[in-house]
Amino acid sequence: MFESVRSSKRVVQVILLLIILPFAFWGVESYIVNMGTTDAVAKVGDAKITLPEFQQSLREQQDRMRNTLGRDFSPALLDTPEARQALIDSLVNQRLLALDAQQDRLAITDEELRRFIASIPAFQEDGQFSMQRYASVLRSQGLSEAGFEYRLRQDLALRQVSAPVSDGAFVSKAVAERWVALQRESRDLAEALILPEQFAAQVKIAPEAVAAFYESNRKLFEVPEQIRAEYLVLNQDALMEQVTVADEEVARWYEGHKDQYRQPEERRASHILIQVPKDATDEQRKTARATIDDLLKQVKQNPADFEKIAKQHSQDPGSAANGGDLGFFARGMMVKPFEDAAFTLNEGQISDVVQSDFGYHIIKVTGAKAEHGQTLDEVREEIRSELKRQAAGRKFAEVADSFNNTVYEQSDSLKPAAERYKLQIAQTQWFSKANPQAAGQLANERLIGLLFADDALKNKRNTEAVEVAPNTLIAARVLEHKPAELRPLDSVRADIETKLRNDEAARLAQKDGEEKLAKLMQGESLDLTWSAPKPVTRAGVPGMSPDGVRAAFKLPADKLPGYAGGKLPKGGFAIYKLVGVKSDQADAKDPKSAGVAAQLSRLYGEEDFNEYLAVLRARYPVEINKSLLEAKQ
Repeated sequence: MFESVRSSKRVVQVILLLIILPFAFWGVESYIVNMGTTDAVAKVGDAKITLPEFQQSLREQQDRMRNTLGRDFSPALLDTPEARQALIDSLVNQRLLALDAQQDRLAITDEELRRFIASIPAFQEDGQFSMQRYASVLRSQGLSEAGFEYRLRQDLALRQVSAPVSDGAFVSKAVAERWVALQRESRDLAEALILPEQFAAQVKIAPEAVAAFYESNRKLFEVPEQIRAEYLVLNQDALMEQVTVADEEVARWYEGHKDQYRQPEERRASHILIQVPKDATDEQRKTARATIDDLLKQVKQNPADFEKIAKQHSQDPGSAANGGDLGFFARGMMVKPFEDAAFTLNEGQISDVVQSDFGYHIIKVTGAKAEHGQTLDEVREEIRSELKRQAAGRKFAEVADSFNNTVYEQSDSLKPAAERYKLQIAQTQWFSKANPQAAGQLANERLIGLLFADDALKNKRNTEAVEVAPNTLIAARVLEHKPAELRPLDSVRADIETKLRNDEAARLAQKDGEEKLAKLMQGESLDLTWSAPKPVTRAGVPGMSPDGVRAAFKLPADKLPGYAGGKLPKGGFAIYKLVGVKSDQADAKDPKSAGVAAQLSRLYGEEDFNEYLAVLRARYPVEINKSLLEAKQ
């Protein structure tokens, strides 16, 4: 019953993260108990956060990110001083809460723990706690019941400390309604643009300025170091080509697995659906029933018109255009009332009205396939391919280490490994470290790093075999190398001149705009070209100055016109003239007000929680070992 969950590690991990919601982003540690006697990464009061604890938390964070990002995940995302600092801060916060819980003698009783576990939907069947399901979930994650319950007990104890603070913030309905009203408020703004193009003719760029910019920004004009490489890929696909499976082996497999090649009974059906919402009133249900009864009378009188009637009246958007056709399906693919009716009808028969969770159906069976088994000839190649895949998987496991040894021991060429394992040597185009995607299959952070290391560049040695994907090893070797070089000044002079000219024109436009805005705000009258006023909300409008729009919403609404301005996203300056304000009071019954109140409460709760942590940091002094954090983990 729970096989689909047990077979999906990602699903189980998501379930467990949802269970331990408040501290999922911290990982689950031993809290107070120190792990080992190695150097401490941090000290909170008298309690240590050891290096093994930090490394375990780092691995758990990597697992979470790997499950979220999939192939886009790179360990480098967490291999930065900032990421390590964030991780240790979370562990420190966790330890602070644990110390406070210990001081207040907060604990979770066995009965409280049992009730909480029993309430988790992931451990229930038909709304009731299932011990079998509970054990299956934990087993699929590699956890023991005792270990999981210990960790959960610790989390719940910490929630007793944190929840009253983070969940205690309150935002009144009046504040939420006022906030919604402010977001809905629009202001009519006329716009005058001061653009860089207006000043381009005034700008003269001296040759010395071009040379100075070039010297100060030489990195901008470097052609990055590039290489071209050759490589070998050892994976199951490559090994499958080397595997042969005899007909006798295929036949033995077929005889031992005949049940896998039986096709279940199938029906092809069309239907007419009149939808009935789950929360429909009695009147709505009566109306829907009267409609389907009338349609049933029509199809019974003229069965040949079933398709036509379905196109005109069926409320199933997925099948109505096709005359209600649902194609072939086996048992278990449709809701039970629909399935039961379809499999009791013979081809060409039309059902009476069938009720399901979707509404009322009229079903016509248009095809039937009896259960039958596929012959050996029908599945021979399918079986052969599967046996080859299995054999290739076993062979990969057998040769992976020796493949790596071969490319390492005979490091001046990939040919020995290619010949031994019957692989083709492939080549890349030129690529740089900054653009690894151009390397194709070699676009793996570790492999790219090895190729650009001195041993590969200077000595042209093979890299080690790197696992770039599950059951896929690649070893590579640099064929050609182009060091980074600086483009000559003459080749980039025109580009630099254009940039400097544009920058100076934008500076002049901004200066002129700021001067004009200051005069307008002092009451002077200027001859500017204003656009027609348009309504603008606090969210702004694409192309408008975000700074200018924010400034316009700070202007008094009772003193019109008002003037504000700001830099434009693509250069230049915009001046806005406020000519009207449209306020929109929020309706007390507007569901947005309730949602906003909840959001603001969470934000205030986060602020309160951060202040609470600051108090705990003052109560329990925190010392962080910066040297250990800065080192590669």
